[in-house]
Amino acid sequence: MTLQQLPMAITWSRVFLIPVFLIIYYLPLQYSSFIAMLVFVIAAMTDWLDGYLARRFNATSRFGAFLDPVADKLIVAVALIVVAVEYQHWIVTLAAIIIIMREMAVSALREWMAEHNMSDVVAVSLVGKYKTTFQLIALAMLIYGGELLGVPWVAIGLIMLVIATTLTLWSLVEYGLSAWKTMS
Repeated sequence: MTLQQLPMAITWSRVFLIPVFLIIYYLPLQYSSFIAMLVFVIAAMTDWLDGYLARRFNATSRFGAFLDPVADKLIVAVALIVVAVEYQHWIVTLAAIIIIMREMAVSALREWMAEHNMSDVVAVSLVGKYKTTFQLIALAMLIYGGELLGVPWVAIGLIMLVIATTLTLWSLVEYGLSAWKTMS
């Protein structure tokens, strides 16, 4: 494998980690949720790593630009469904619905804008980056769901998920307004 191929291989690894994450999470083992959380964190870190390496080694491609956000959305959607099922709490369920709906809406908006040569209008924003950070940390805490070193991971994870959901709505409005201004 060449350095040019490494970013795409890392992106594919994120996709392949999804069933690994699910299998480990549902194994009837004492530490399965902790190990599943580690798999999720590794998958989340590959999101940053593949982009960094693609830029560093000038290994960007149209397919990579397509697959990277799809892989991100898949792992996040799966994790959101897992925690919604696990906690069966209206806050977690509502957050999962809002986040998944936003991801679908923004993806469709980006595709539509790209067809009209206006991709820069809906480029990733700072609010979107904060949303992703809070979302990934919240999901990792909720996937683990236990207590470690006296830290109440679930309580902190729920707070982080509410913040991530708020940022999700904020970024949806931000993208929508940007696109609306351009289309008007």
